[in-house]
Amino acid sequence: MHDIAHFEVALRNAYDAAISARWRSRTHWLLDAESPAVVPIWRTKTVKGMKRGADVNTLTRKSVDSAIARCGSAKATSGKVIAEMTLGFWRQLTTNAMEKTVWVPYLHRAFPPGTQRSEVDRAIERVNALRNRIAHHEPISTQSGSVDAEQVHREMLALLRGIAPQVHEHLTATSTVAIVFARRP
Repeated sequence: MHDIAHFEVALRNAYDAAISARWRSRTHWLLDAESPAVVPIWRTKTVKGMKRGADVNTLTRKSVDSAIARCGSAKATSGKVIAEMTLGFWRQLTTNAMEKTVWVPYLHRAFPPGTQRSEVDRAIERVNALRNRIAHHEPISTQSGSVDAEQVHREMLALLRGIAPQVHEHLTATSTVAIVFARRP
């Protein structure tokens, strides 16, 4: 959890910096009603042979609204709201549904050139799943399925190398998990 916590803070800081650098409103992007994190994003899905419209931004909007409420509603500051957002929220910003509204105009700049959104999304999804299993005291390895914690840790460190090299260097040198994995045959 120690390494994942460092990853989460580095990720949210990198995402906030990437979006803030290009956000043209005087209001912080998380507090702005026009933010891609809160405006409806309609996609058409086919469900049981019928086309249905769906707002793929419902969960992110609810997350932002809840965080703002916990931070004092009208008195909420961007820093407090950012700190309230979960790893799941930050991961949602890299999904396929958010590619054109968040990844292309903003988030790809947080990563080295050529980084693929789908690879970032998959890695963050795996880190988030591992984090949730650990936080809920669920087994990492079971008969019905297992998480390759070492592989997830490597993917997490690879993302960190691109978005926060100093955090990557610190964790690689001091993390008990990284040291144990590095010593494995």
